[in-house]
Amino acid sequence: MQPTMDRARFNMIEQQVRPWDVLNERVLTVMRNLPREAFVPDAYRGLAYADIEIPLGERTAMLAPKLVGRMLQALDVRPHESVFEIGTGTGYVTACLAHLGERVSSIEIDPDLAEGARARLDAMGPSRVEVHTIDAFAGHIQGWPFDVIAVTGSVPTTEPLAALERLLADAGRLFIVVGEPPLMEAMLITRIGNDFRRERLFETNIASLENAPTPERFAF
Repeated sequence: MQPTMDRARFNMIEQQVRPWDVLNERVLTVMRNLPREAFVPDAYRGLAYADIEIPLGERTAMLAPKLVGRMLQALDVRPHESVFEIGTGTGYVTACLAHLGERVSSIEIDPDLAEGARARLDAMGPSRVEVHTIDAFAGHIQGWPFDVIAVTGSVPTTEPLAALERLLADAGRLFIVVGEPPLMEAMLITRIGNDFRRERLFETNIASLENAPTPERFAF
């Protein structure tokens, strides 16, 4: 079984991730070496390396591998940096971030997902990882400022961006997807002193974070 998974992981890199302009060798090495199947629900284990989002219940899903690669490349996490992740899910992206940075603080609103992610991460052995069961939009974020913030779900509007930007250290980077189905934009936000540079990266469509602020609707 393991040689089959090893081949599937190699194909994921060469046929999905690299062709989507992910060329950062540190990112490719982490994704090539990390057993994604260990973070996939048992019912979907055979699809661990498929070019799809894997459902995690009704509201959320694991990001497709190529999107994970683009996010990690955009964030350019360095070995000495602190990382804050919103949306732990199964812990796969968390593990990638832990191999790239110095320490990771991750939050997950679903207590069952958070518990499962802790167990998987403990089994894999990445050090300097903490998973907390917290609603990202209820405040109480500790440990900031962070060098890197990775948001693994979308937000319908730009309203939460200002609060997240305040959590960034100088030269810190934030990856987030903004918009509503079927059209959303992945953005990279970089703090430069007291200013923030917002860069549009690519279009995508991923599940929204639970309790994310929604835009006001006009009634006629």
